[in-house]
Amino acid sequence: MLRLTERRRAILAEKFGDLANMAVAGLVFGQIIGSDAFSVGVAVAGFLIWSVFLAGAYYMAGESQ
Repeated sequence: MLRLTERRRAILAEKFGDLANMAVAGLVFGQIIGSDAFSVGVAVAGFLIWSVFLAGAYYMAGESQ
């Protein structure tokens, strides 16, 4: 198992939050800006991915305290 220091865990948690925001931006807001038809399935997948990455970020941030 990978053991991280508190500082590295905090940085990784921050990056997971950034990754979550990029996923929702690409899959949801990208559809709004684009010229193709809006796909509810892709939007739901975007929000699910966003939720998973944010939950991972909160989990990692919680262990560092």
